[in-house]
Amino acid sequence: MDSLVTGGAGFIGSHLVEKLIRLGHKVTVLDNFSTGRVDNLEHLKKHINLVECDLSIPGDWSKNFKNKQWVFHLAALADIVPSIQMPDAYFRANVIGTFNVLQACTMSNIERFIYTASSSCYGIPDIYPTPETAEIRMQYPYALTKRLGEELVMHWSQIYDLSALSLRLFNVYGIRSRTSGTYGAVFGVFLAQKLANQPLTIVGDGTQTRDFTYVSDVIEAVITAVESDKKNTIYNIGSGKTVSVNKLVELLSNKKVFIPKRPGEPNCTFADIGKITNELGWNPKISIEDGVKELLKDIEYWRNAPVWNPESIKEVTQDWFHYLSNSN
Repeated sequence: MDSLVTGGAGFIGSHLVEKLIRLGHKVTVLDNFSTGRVDNLEHLKKHINLVECDLSIPGDWSKNFKNKQWVFHLAALADIVPSIQMPDAYFRANVIGTFNVLQACTMSNIERFIYTASSSCYGIPDIYPTPETAEIRMQYPYALTKRLGEELVMHWSQIYDLSALSLRLFNVYGIRSRTSGTYGAVFGVFLAQKLANQPLTIVGDGTQTRDFTYVSDVIEAVITAVESDKKNTIYNIGSGKTVSVNKLVELLSNKKVFIPKRPGEPNCTFADIGKITNELGWNPKISIEDGVKELLKDIEYWRNAPVWNPESIKEVTQDWFHYLSNSN
């Protein structure tokens, strides 16, 4: 097998590349390293073809799709705050980039295509656990651009007979979760604070719950999906459970501080995974307790990550409160 992974130097992408190599695949990785890290692939560099490129700009990178059986499109800009501040960059990366990748796939007649979508498309839903049929309610540009990318994938699957699936991921965590300077992913924030012996910053009262899904479970779901005969459909990928932020803090540290609740954030994220379980037989395996234990074994990965505190978070999330308070 010969596979291609966009965003393969990122958190989830690098784990997927590892899995494909273990399965005996030849793997090509396309990444511009805007959020991904070369270090994430250092232990794999002898086994992959690594191409640095910008997918939002048509170029020679499309030649790498030739003779590929499986293509996994994970490349994207993430996080809420910068998507509000730079919607143009997010549109280029997440929408135009996806369009260009789909064009490369159709010209190369690839066999299978997997798109990693975001559960943020549900916004603040009415139904918990939330099924794939729930109303789409994007709250900020990141969610919008990921949803537009998904619409493109489903349309290409319908019109151009691209054998594609979209997987809506819920709160993925694990080794190599992002350490960029952008305030965002909760585990990256908390682990850097723990290493610095600083209190963990809890948004609101901490009773809000999240569907934290361990990265190895997500990778197994991706492989299960690509190996299936399903196409032109969407699946939720979650843990099947919810965990409060207070419980997460309890597992990580006994030092904490509370910061104001933010507009546009749901009190709960909870995936209804009945569809993928019933149709493909996939089930998550890693509990939050076991997942956190694995993280703490490699906590040094976050040693150089930004250490946030209430004052710096308040400063960087000003636009969040300004724009989303108005829209809600």
